[in-house]
Amino acid sequence: MVKLISLLIAIPLMSQTPDLAQLERMTARFAPQTLTVDTSKLSPGDKKALEKLVAAAHVVDHLFLTQYWSGNQAMYAKLKEDHSPLGKTRLNYFWMNKGPWSALDDQEAFLPDVPARKLPGANFYPVDMTKDEFETWAFKLPKAEKELATGFFSVIHRLNGKLVAVPYNVEYSADLKQLGTLLDEAASSTDNVTLKRFLTLRAAAFDSNDYYDSDVAWMDLDSPLDITIGPYETYNDEIFGYKASFEAYVNLRDEAETNKLKFFSGHMQEIENNLPIDAKYKNPKIGALSPISVVNEVISAGDGAHGVRTAAYNLPNDERVTVQKGTKRVMLKNIQEAKFHAVLEPVAKRVLAADEQSDLNFESFFTHILAHEMTHGIGPHQITVNGQSTSPRQELKELHSAIEEAKADVCGLFMLQYMFDHKQLPAAEKQLYTTFLASAFRSLRFGLNEAHGKGMALQMNYLLDKGAFVVNANGTFSVNHAKIKQGVRDLAHDLLTLEATGDYAGAKKMLDTLGVIRPEVAKAIAKLSDIPTDIVPTRDVLSR
Repeated sequence: MVKLISLLIAIPLMSQTPDLAQLERMTARFAPQTLTVDTSKLSPGDKKALEKLVAAAHVVDHLFLTQYWSGNQAMYAKLKEDHSPLGKTRLNYFWMNKGPWSALDDQEAFLPDVPARKLPGANFYPVDMTKDEFETWAFKLPKAEKELATGFFSVIHRLNGKLVAVPYNVEYSADLKQLGTLLDEAASSTDNVTLKRFLTLRAAAFDSNDYYDSDVAWMDLDSPLDITIGPYETYNDEIFGYKASFEAYVNLRDEAETNKLKFFSGHMQEIENNLPIDAKYKNPKIGALSPISVVNEVISAGDGAHGVRTAAYNLPNDERVTVQKGTKRVMLKNIQEAKFHAVLEPVAKRVLAADEQSDLNFESFFTHILAHEMTHGIGPHQITVNGQSTSPRQELKELHSAIEEAKADVCGLFMLQYMFDHKQLPAAEKQLYTTFLASAFRSLRFGLNEAHGKGMALQMNYLLDKGAFVVNANGTFSVNHAKIKQGVRDLAHDLLTLEATGDYAGAKKMLDTLGVIRPEVAKAIAKLSDIPTDIVPTRDVLSR
């Protein structure tokens, strides 16, 4: 199935290093999009802070290269010395992927003299470490040492033949000191109290390796400058899903759109109370109303700027903060608009039945991404397995990311349908499900190695089996509106139950069975080979 996916994305698996023409075709799958952001309304202090935060984002890029692969820094330096057409193209594609492996080709190498594929443990673990070795070692550690070893903010090294955990503030001390200085300087410049507080606490966290207080401060951030910076997502740790990668998003808040979307926050407990899951698994009191920000991206960096670009994110991932404060959803509107017009519209014209083309719209695309991010914050987060308090992330391990992404997708559909049914939103079922179906093909083109793509394959096959999606005689796809609502409800129940029970075996069986590309879907994706798979923002243009 690995080979099939890469073939579907139009560039065959690379049995040898791609030449210039091949690499240019691979690069063309990302449509360049210039992001223009108006900073004219920022205060003078915030404009100064913005310059420091953009500089900090560049440091995060450097730090992430180190996290992604131990050979990245040397490879990057070598590529910059090659000024030939092939050398320049290699450097460009390396930077787009933040490494020598192509995200759209099952992470296979496109450069010579590197590992054939991205290492499952990135640069978080010794290359020769096995899962059994780690678990045997970590299980015997005292509580505090075990928490460090299995936590977000440490790397594992082998010292004198034995595994040791090294905290991020030690491992990345030089980069984190530089980041802390830039954030302190930005904090001194801004006149916004909440931004000043977050930046000061986050700078301190880089030094202490304790991100709790700054995560709480980030949840309370209320500023025209919307900044996310630090170690967050764990997708690159494909061994356990434990280790957090550094990322940065420097954004400007869209006040008008943010105010519109605050409506949804007031309904999250109601959605939690009505989730299609056994009542004993429901949270009777989810965290305080979760903030939502609609922003326009100025620059992204590190884990936020490689391979497929993020359209929205839902953070933090620390369950302690989630229980206390909920999570914050950040919607990158200019990124979403670029994806919709450059990718989704041409995809829909190929995969949707002719009579469903008119139901595609940006509002449904935008609203479902919002619902996806919001429903990350509901459902099981702290669970009990064999009498022990734990979390779905800890129990499902490397499977958690794909299951959680699928859960957020389908629970987002469930949430919007619930609001339609209860007259909380104007009914727009046809547009919602048709746009989601078209967007499913957009996600599937990312490949099964990526959590969103794997989770989408699971959903596509489940809903096809339920008759909620239909393959037409001409190879196009349609929504069966008589069955889609129940299909979504059933899938939400199944995914939520896997998380609530920490059922690793059940999650593995589901992903092994449904997280694949079936022939009828493969044929449809093969017809999309000349359409960009995603976007790549060009150097951001700021209107001052």
